[in-house]
Amino acid sequence: MIDPTPKSPSELDQLPDRDTEETAEWAASLDAVAKAAGPHRAAYLMRRTLQHAEGAGLALPKLLETDYVNTIPSSAEPVIDGDEEMERRITAWNRWNAAAMVTRGSKHGVGGHIATFASAAWLYETGFNHFFKGKEADGSGDQLYIQGHASPGIYARAFLDGRLNETHLDNFRQESGGNGLPSYPHPRRLPWLWEFPTVSMGLGPLSAIYQARFNRYLTNRNIKDVSASHVWAFLGDGEMDEPESTAALALAAREGLDNLTFVINCNLQRLDGPVRANFKIVQELEAQFRGAGWNVVKSLWGGAWDELFALDTTGALVRRLREVPDAQVQTYQTRDAAYIREDFFGKDPALVEMAKLLTDDKILECFHLSRGGHEPRKVYAAYKAALEFKGAPTVILAQTVKGFTLGEGFASKNANHQMKKLSNDEFKNMRDLLDLPISDAQFVDGVVPYGHPGADSPEVRYLQERRAALGGPAPARRTHALAPLPAPADKAFAAFDKGSGSQSMATTMAFVRLVKDLIRDKETGKRWVPIVPDEARTFGMESLFPSLGIYSPKGQTYEPVDRDQLMYYREAKDGQILNEGITEAGSMADFIAASSAYSTHGEAMIPFYIFYSMFGWQRTADQMWQLGDQLGRGFLVGATAGRTTLTGEGLQHADGHSPVIAATNPAALTYDPAFAYEIGTIVKDGLRRMYGEAAPGEDQDVFYYLTVYNEPMPQPAKPAGIDEGIIKGLYRFNTAESAGLNVAAANPARIQLLGSGTAIHWTLAAQKLLAEEWGVAADVWSATSWTELRRDALEADAALLRGEERVPYVRQALAGAEGPVLAVSDYMRQVPDQIAQWVEQDYSSLGADGFGLSDTRDAARRHFGVDAQSIVVAALAQLARRGEVKASSVKEARERYGL
Repeated sequence: MIDPTPKSPSELDQLPDRDTEETAEWAASLDAVAKAAGPHRAAYLMRRTLQHAEGAGLALPKLLETDYVNTIPSSAEPVIDGDEEMERRITAWNRWNAAAMVTRGSKHGVGGHIATFASAAWLYETGFNHFFKGKEADGSGDQLYIQGHASPGIYARAFLDGRLNETHLDNFRQESGGNGLPSYPHPRRLPWLWEFPTVSMGLGPLSAIYQARFNRYLTNRNIKDVSASHVWAFLGDGEMDEPESTAALALAAREGLDNLTFVINCNLQRLDGPVRANFKIVQELEAQFRGAGWNVVKSLWGGAWDELFALDTTGALVRRLREVPDAQVQTYQTRDAAYIREDFFGKDPALVEMAKLLTDDKILECFHLSRGGHEPRKVYAAYKAALEFKGAPTVILAQTVKGFTLGEGFASKNANHQMKKLSNDEFKNMRDLLDLPISDAQFVDGVVPYGHPGADSPEVRYLQERRAALGGPAPARRTHALAPLPAPADKAFAAFDKGSGSQSMATTMAFVRLVKDLIRDKETGKRWVPIVPDEARTFGMESLFPSLGIYSPKGQTYEPVDRDQLMYYREAKDGQILNEGITEAGSMADFIAASSAYSTHGEAMIPFYIFYSMFGWQRTADQMWQLGDQLGRGFLVGATAGRTTLTGEGLQHADGHSPVIAATNPAALTYDPAFAYEIGTIVKDGLRRMYGEAAPGEDQDVFYYLTVYNEPMPQPAKPAGIDEGIIKGLYRFNTAESAGLNVAAANPARIQLLGSGTAIHWTLAAQKLLAEEWGVAADVWSATSWTELRRDALEADAALLRGEERVPYVRQALAGAEGPVLAVSDYMRQVPDQIAQWVEQDYSSLGADGFGLSDTRDAARRHFGVDAQSIVVAALAQLARRGEVKASSVKEARERYGL
């Protein structure tokens, strides 16, 4: 019997029971059903009651799981708007060519993946034939995030419709010759086809959510109406283990992103074996997505199962399907009917009786072949339901068999992800299964042939007509012929050129002030996309809240607590700022969507994402690679940068290495500016290069990474004629003489001090000490970009190998500079040491190597040996080795400064 009294305290204890007798009657009724018809019947009635209550709009907790059956029954499936037989033939050709391409490539040892597309073919083909909008109508179309390992199937379809030829297919994974196809979706390698790089698993689903959100942002801000665009993300069930895959599910539901559909290929396998061997991944994902607020559509079983469900008058079949773990489902795929009769049907008397009515062929058809993800009618119904559902995003959980149609050697085998080829006999079996007109004679010298029905065949005409009706080829990336954005007025930059006089200003504040002025520009101001992960007040951006507004699709439904203040917290449907909360990953996904809007939607947007520098490249470097892969443009700003400038925060906040990581990304232009005027010059040139008139040979598809600091210092006026040096990475800021320093000796020893970022200030202090206390003249140089100096030098070396004479810029700049070079940085020495081999003078460096620590700035700099006094000692040591100062001066300096 069911006791109506809760066994432990719950929220029900806090609600008044206005009719305890009625409550007892309901509990007694449930007891009676459980006793008379069994607990399964009682559970069924409770679930149906909850479903009815939900449909009636009653405020009850939602069911997180449904039975292990299709959400859309066969009786409710819509009729496919097309020629199903024609689409079957098209899909057969694509299956064949995908497998043939990988198999032929395996002879060259380049690998490839066959089984993923084999399982997901109908998930893609149904979309291409009926749902995925191309870009020829409005320039945007749908955004398709293709599962990386399914790329051979996408290439096969492009071959069928004439966008690729056999030479392309034969160069799969062989790109160096110029006609190759990249292994996975990669816009930088195949920019006319791929829009989104997805094979770094987990980044696809995260990016898809923020892309759908950015589409709403563009529409709500009246930049471009992209409300007709739909984002489709194709994912693997194993991929959902990545934390990024599910990190933003609540955001998508909270903002009602019904312009987004996840299609999860539930073939129950990851790379080495079952996704959830002892559990059920579909049920787990359903609960996760439902709990987050998504609409869930399950497409698990094919039409062959209809007869079995019709025979299930007791619910025994549905119960058994819910309890069988995934690994056992995989086993059924490889076993005979006798095994399935005993292990699956033999567990329940009702199922034993059902099995007696089924032939062996019927059992094998159901358990070996018939899955919801392999039948276009089931997939079509699920996609149509997703597009028609409003108010929340939809996830489609489609069950498939990994390696489907590839033969018994592939289907559901744990090792099939690593299996790269089929034998000729296996191909011939596949040909017969798919009913393709390929003869044995076409296997010349044992090489599997590609198959094509002909450019003017009914299949190709049908395919092209369907795509034309949907807006052109897909997937496709377009580089729109956009007019260069007009350059902002010089006024914003000129303010920094004058310097700050006696007023101190940190370079973090300088950058924010510059952006404030640029956003006011009448021509381009609306195209700036400020992005910040819940640290806007840290970076002095709160003044932007009331003027620009924080983007929220719901606007502001409350009165902010600081409404009576000048810089109150204002949310707005057309807000310009993306304040993401505590998620650097989400902020980067925002940035990636905005940075590639010039291609995705034909709208140039200028994102700047400002963050604690320690939590940028270290935490989200994979997304920064994704940004480069996607040819994104914009400004990343690592604020409160450096190992020693962020007083008191300690190890986990002290960034001494982000420029090292950034230097590994070919698309990242990394700058460490020391002064406000340098920031202005770099940003101005970045806007020209990325959004304006790029110089001949300049790659526009780059992004800028600037490190800025929270150390307030007086900002000097900009010297004349240094723009080239700022952009290229190095210029002389002053000499001892121009700095007005009195060096006693007529011909003093001289040294060149190179400093970057906040280190320039210690370098200037050291310059003064060297002159006044040691009689040494020092020239101070601002190294705005060690990385760009290195890249220029590498290009010069490469030119030399081609027989061209070109001197690296760093060598040109330092030509004639007297004495050795000492480079100083608030980062590990590896950062300035990037240029060492191209400096003709004696070279050494100082930096903040090791782990960070909590202390004052002065104490931290003394600890790492980069303060002014440490620089003096290092400079004297260099000069002493050259015999230009007394060796004893080094010891004397150490003692004097207490080092």
